Amino acid sequence: MRATAVKVADVELEVFDSGSGTGAPILFLHGMLGFDRRQPFVSLLAENGRVVAPSHPGFGASSLPDWLDSMDDIAHLYLELMDRQKLDGADLVGCSIGGWIAAEMATKAPERFRRLVLAAPVGIKVGPADKLDIPDIFAMPDADVQKLLYREPARMARDTSKMPEAELAALFRARETLALLVWEPWMHNPKLKRRLHRIAAPTLFLRGVSDGLVSQAYLDAYARLLPDAHTLTIEGAGHMPELEQPGSFASAVNKFLGA
Repeated sequence: MRATAVKVADVELEVFDSGSGTGAPILFLHGMLGFDRRQPFVSLLAENGRVVAPSHPGFGASSLPDWLDSMDDIAHLYLELMDRQKLDGADLVGCSIGGWIAAEMATKAPERFRRLVLAAPVGIKVGPADKLDIPDIFAMPDADVQKLLYREPARMARDTSKMPEAELAALFRARETLALLVWEPWMHNPKLKRRLHRIAAPTLFLRGVSDGLVSQAYLDAYARLLPDAHTLTIEGAGHMPELEQPGSFASAVNKFLGA
């Protein structure tokens, strides 16, 4: 995938693009760790069509202006990016916080998307006001966070002592940006829940069976708010099935998009 810099509004976006393909283009929105084009699922998704994957503002090499502080801001930004990239009629795939952004986009411009895949999405509040739907990952040790994120945390662990300085800086920058975007209110937009009925595209909700952040009850409640939604569980994965089970993830996505 080629990486280019695209300026939208006053934001310098790092955008990865696999080029042309025979199927509908896919706009892929990454999760809380950022986008890595070397991950196996990327080439699997690109087998049937063009994949465009921006790094969210504050992630990767994308800039983060002072005025941008919400997922709603990013959703508007990406709709303009779609204009630049000529992505009308695209399929939209979002993971974790990327699923939140995807849902925001699909409520604002439902006519622009053919199909929608939300993998372990956050973004709404479904439980009581005095209880968090999504655990507070900033209030616990990193080892406990890894257990929530992965079915096999030891296998997925990254040795930060061996990471290049640029990758290490990007990792901590992404964590700082994540806190800015999801802190208050925690992991949701109170208005999104009341807009989801506008989504017109058939939607697939995916969840790793061992996801410690997004429960099955949360995912089911999310899906019920859309007019045409289905759910699917991926075995052997936690919150990031695209990383732990890239083959199963890409197969489920490609099957749904090609239906």
